[in-house]
Amino acid sequence: MNTLSTHVLDTMHGRPAAGIALALTRPDGEIVRGTTNADGRCPDLVSEELASGRYALRFRVADYFRSLGVELPDPPFLDEVVIDFGMAADGGHYHVPLLVSPYGYSTYRGS
Repeated sequence: MNTLSTHVLDTMHGRPAAGIALALTRPDGEIVRGTTNADGRCPDLVSEELASGRYALRFRVADYFRSLGVELPDPPFLDEVVIDFGMAADGGHYHVPLLVSPYGYSTYRGS
């Protein structure tokens, strides 16, 4: 079984991204919704171990940047960032960070 965590960093402002709404989904539907805390983390994202399979983290980044007063075009270049990833059987801990600005993002499997 696997565990999951995430951490969102706002590269435009150089700080953790507090207040980003996110959802964890599987192909058959949504598992949980959450919001990042002051450190850009969502500690209540998953309280149980996850089976191997396909997952997606969906981050509402346009709403976050608008809430900070950032002027975005209509429609925004990035509205929702979706990270599709797989968890292998007995893959252990998966940390999926998101580094984001209004016009770009990156991710990787962290530790």
